[in-house]
Amino acid sequence: MRFNRAIGKIKVLSFDLDDTLYDNHPIIASALRAQADYLRQLPCWPHQDNRFWMACRNQALKENPDLLHDVTLWRQRALYLGLLECGLTHEDALEHAQNAYAAFAQARSQISVCPSVIKLLNDLKQRYTLIAITNGNADVEQFNLAGMFSLVLQAGKDGRSKPFRDLFDNAVNQLNILPTQLLHIGDSLDTDVQGANNAHCRSVWLNNQNCTYRYQGLADIEISDIKQLQYF
Repeated sequence: MRFNRAIGKIKVLSFDLDDTLYDNHPIIASALRAQADYLRQLPCWPHQDNRFWMACRNQALKENPDLLHDVTLWRQRALYLGLLECGLTHEDALEHAQNAYAAFAQARSQISVCPSVIKLLNDLKQRYTLIAITNGNADVEQFNLAGMFSLVLQAGKDGRSKPFRDLFDNAVNQLNILPTQLLHIGDSLDTDVQGANNAHCRSVWLNNQNCTYRYQGLADIEISDIKQLQYF
């Protein structure tokens, strides 16, 4: 654990979800397989679909750049546009897009946070208000984080995605605290740390992803293992 700056009195611990409290890579891979399995049942969907799928996503974003802040709506719109491109009617494209996304979403929330992390959160909950601020679309009420957080804010429906400050400002306003009383923990310098810093909140960087980031700013605190939070 490394302290880059002193922090004052903290009232709220804010957690990123994906790749902070659990490994999200196999979960996304499973969700993508579920979506692909559904789409492969449709004779019109291209067999080699990755390039086609990326073109659909790019087209959806070109039509509505704000979709960048809402991964759920972005995926749903890309599915719809792709099915239209395959020759389906509006009604059939809408139905199959909804079904394909439902397959993705069901697998997306097949998450099991390890017991030691659950224990850590429950221990921290005795001293702090716990919330979640995420750019993703995992539904915490569908797995063993249900009931853990006083507030869950998701990019899109609750504000622009991190590193924009919207979600942090939303949290501060709803909880009636000062920005400096919120400490956000996340794995990404580019989204989590930069977003918290932009909002004048405090930040913890979970440095365990072996990634290269563009953001050159510092987190207030750097840790290499989420369990180091037990010392807070």
